[in-house]
Amino acid sequence: MLKEETGLAAPWDVLVSTSVGAVATIIGIVVGGFVGRRSQNQQWLRDTQTAAYGAFLQEFTAVEIELREAYLDDRPNNANWPSFNAALTSLSLVATPDVANAAGDLADAIGRFALLVADRGPKIRDNLQRIMAELASGQLAFVNAARSSLDGSQQPIDRQLGGPPPWREIEPYTPTPRAAD
Repeated sequence: MLKEETGLAAPWDVLVSTSVGAVATIIGIVVGGFVGRRSQNQQWLRDTQTAAYGAFLQEFTAVEIELREAYLDDRPNNANWPSFNAALTSLSLVATPDVANAAGDLADAIGRFALLVADRGPKIRDNLQRIMAELASGQLAFVNAARSSLDGSQQPIDRQLGGPPPWREIEPYTPTPRAAD
């Protein structure tokens, strides 16, 4: 009788160990698929964010340059507002809240600059200096928020690259105040 029990025990051991192995394999496949898909989704989001952030910066720079030239030439602006707004809207689909807020602040500053350009009154250097400083600091804030959202280990930069030039580069071209006639 002992031999029969031992003989039956061996197939059960094989069956149980095979079943456990099969279940573990299935669980591994499911978990691996989930983790792989999640990793792919994160990579897609990061790539999409990078493209949206870059497109917004490109459109911001184009509008800022046009507004600055229009202001200095004392003419209406010819900014490509549809492209700027499309880039801002696209960014809103994938931006983190910090990046969206920084982009919104920068868009608000561009709007104030457009109003300054459209003002047919006298051109005041202090107004231009103030808006240029606001645009430069807004661009730097946006870039740092975007860098952080793409990779939290990136340190913020403290120097603006591209975008609105420093005041010392604009000042020689600004209109000088006219004496009252």
